[in-house]
Amino acid sequence: MHTETSIHIKADPMTVYRYAAATERWPEILPHYRWVHLLDQEGNNKLVEMAANRNFYIANWPVRWWAKQTNIAEEPRVTFTHVGGITKGMEVEWLFEPTDDGVKVTIVHDLVLKWPIIGGFAATWVVGPLFVDAIAGTTLRRVKELIEAGHPAPDGVAT
Repeated sequence: MHTETSIHIKADPMTVYRYAAATERWPEILPHYRWVHLLDQEGNNKLVEMAANRNFYIANWPVRWWAKQTNIAEEPRVTFTHVGGITKGMEVEWLFEPTDDGVKVTIVHDLVLKWPIIGGFAATWVVGPLFVDAIAGTTLRRVKELIEAGHPAPDGVAT
């Protein structure tokens, strides 16, 4: 399963990077995130437990996973490797491409579900479009809304 979810934001790449890198602050600024627990941190590397809701209009479907996160301010780029949960093994990357009037932000997800028989189908037709891409899109739309409304970037992220 491969997804690329993108949005254009009228801001400089480092402003958006600060939002992406500050995962432990996401529940304060991203209403669909239930919690993010910082389990360990060494420099720009974190181990986080994350929980979000996937809104299906009539109900929220709770999801949870654990990930190793690396913040690379000099590029800028943020990467995640899911180390627990249904999406264990998924690689995630936040990319920031400067444009004339802002930045194109893309969240890339790659996952091979190693479930017997149905893994490929489940990843491509259920996990990818119904959960991963949907949650990434909700995240990007909210970050865009906050930044373009002048909301300050989260504190405490090394740049």
